[in-house]
Amino acid sequence: MELGMIGLGRMGGNMAQRLHQRGHRIVVYDQARQAVDQAAAWGAVAAYSLEEMVAKLEVPRVVWVMVPAGTATEDTIEQLATRLQPGDLIIDGGNSNFRDGMRRAATLAQQHLRFVDAGTSGGIWGLENGYCLMVGGTPEAVEMARPIFVDLAPKDGFLHVGPAGSGHFVKMVHNGIEYGLLAAYGEGFEILRASAFSLDLPAVAELWRHGSVVRSWLLDLLSDAYSKNPNLEGIRGYVEDSGEGRWTVDEAIRENVPAPVITLSLLQRLASRQDESYSARVIAALRNEFGGHAVKSQ
Repeated sequence: MELGMIGLGRMGGNMAQRLHQRGHRIVVYDQARQAVDQAAAWGAVAAYSLEEMVAKLEVPRVVWVMVPAGTATEDTIEQLATRLQPGDLIIDGGNSNFRDGMRRAATLAQQHLRFVDAGTSGGIWGLENGYCLMVGGTPEAVEMARPIFVDLAPKDGFLHVGPAGSGHFVKMVHNGIEYGLLAAYGEGFEILRASAFSLDLPAVAELWRHGSVVRSWLLDLLSDAYSKNPNLEGIRGYVEDSGEGRWTVDEAIRENVPAPVITLSLLQRLASRQDESYSARVIAALRNEFGGHAVKSQ
């Protein structure tokens, strides 16, 4: 089938290329003209405006929006909706909040447009390995794009999880779990590094990949990172978050679900961004006041 792909970043560009390799006709658009030119070089149909992309797609159209969540996605979908016809389908594959997906589905339905939210996991490895797809929408809307979902995913890597919004909800929790896993690996290897045994951390990471109960794809990636940079030199311990961890914690609170691991892993990311902790300074001052404990100067 054919698909319009809006957004040719690290995810969107590789997804478009994977679909092209599997015989789909892919019409691409990105605000960066160079990205469109690069996609055209491997066989995509180039479009340099939303109007041109829409014109090059046959009715009913299927358009995948793969741009940063928030304002960029909101504006793109609004602009796209004015150019499509009843029966066309918009897929939001970014890391949007699931409540936005529910709202967008209702708004677009009033214009007789279909909407699917596709939680997408796979990162830069998806071109080769495929993408895990958590898809929300009506059965009719999902069926309309099924060939796309099947060819983007590895075997058993695509699931229609429920109505609009549910795809991004499942992806949100998926990323919350990821926060906890990453924090556990980080803490564990810091304990190993701080020990008196002068352990070979790259060797331990490689060892645990074979038969250990903590082996995983993330551990594979850590072992690969160590092979390139055994001491992780030049990497600052500053960890961003893209929102899903915060939303997961918020939903846990809303639903009265205790989620201490995910919550603390999120807070630890915030702590990683502090060059100096003011709260620690307060604690140090208080310990000096009530117990005479020594204070270290800056």
